[in-house]
Amino acid sequence: MLDIPVMRSALAEKYDLAPSTQLAESMNDIYSRMDRVISPVDWAIYAPYVAAINKLKKEKDAVILAHNYMTPDIYHGVSDFVGDSLQLAIKATEVQEQVIVQCGVHFMAETSKILNPAKTVLIPDSEAGCSLAESITAEGVAEMRAKYPGAPVVSYVNTTAEVKAASDICCTSANAVQIVDAMESDTVIMTPDQYLAQNVANLSKKKVVFWEGSCIVHELYTADDLRAYREYEPDIKIIAHPECTPDVVAEADFTGSTSGIVGWIHEHKPQKAMLVTECSMASNIADELPEVEFSKPCNMCPYMKKITLEKILWSLHTMQEEVVVDLEVAAKARLAVERMIDLSKKLGL
Repeated sequence: MLDIPVMRSALAEKYDLAPSTQLAESMNDIYSRMDRVISPVDWAIYAPYVAAINKLKKEKDAVILAHNYMTPDIYHGVSDFVGDSLQLAIKATEVQEQVIVQCGVHFMAETSKILNPAKTVLIPDSEAGCSLAESITAEGVAEMRAKYPGAPVVSYVNTTAEVKAASDICCTSANAVQIVDAMESDTVIMTPDQYLAQNVANLSKKKVVFWEGSCIVHELYTADDLRAYREYEPDIKIIAHPECTPDVVAEADFTGSTSGIVGWIHEHKPQKAMLVTECSMASNIADELPEVEFSKPCNMCPYMKKITLEKILWSLHTMQEEVVVDLEVAAKARLAVERMIDLSKKLGL
């Protein structure tokens, strides 16, 4: 666990992190990417951290991969590449830098390490876990195999390295239907998200059986909530993530992965949109689409929000916290992730 007072004291000795309007103004090119959602006062607070992190990245030969659920100051201020789980997994195989700082939850950092065993992978807070990933173990995968002999196991990337190692192939919300359909068996086991699996089953030719895990963010939305929003704003377009329950998905105008949601909004540019997913999604694309009015029925991921500018700076300053995966587990998990990436590329996803 990070000792926050010690961290802050050490950083204050090394870096000038006092709020600075002068520095903030000199970094207006960065601020312009987020000025619709971050006030000038807050930017004056963030700017010293952004400047220090971007300088350290060059000194440490580091690259920052950030998930779409990061806050705007991270997403726009210090990230080199942003995306959903599939995009970040692919990007992790392409970066040239020797240090990867994963701004996301722990399983994402594990995935980057699995794909880059020779590189240093850091996560700014190792307690940035995931309720969904923690809902299943390798023993749970074995239990499903015993119930459905011969059925391939397709595990969501939102899982630990051990679960990936026990699976045949991984998937993300962006490619789940195509991955499942590509399996040779008529029955496919999906773990651990029961709602993603049910939504895939509604679109797939396969019989999909599933583990009963779920995401604490997406399972909170209800179809009644969405109907109430529509009644209040009849012209609003509702875009849902497939980790939501099937009745929520049925109420939505579009359902897609985080990258799919971003792409749909950019293509259709509705006057009003409601993103039924984690809070930061709308904030991160708001400045790119000033013509779209975003309504935020906000459910926040407490794990994603453990990653902050302060912790990113500390991580680069100290080269902590390094992600380590057992070599044998990593080798097996790598096969499942690489199968997903290779099949996704083959299918043009």
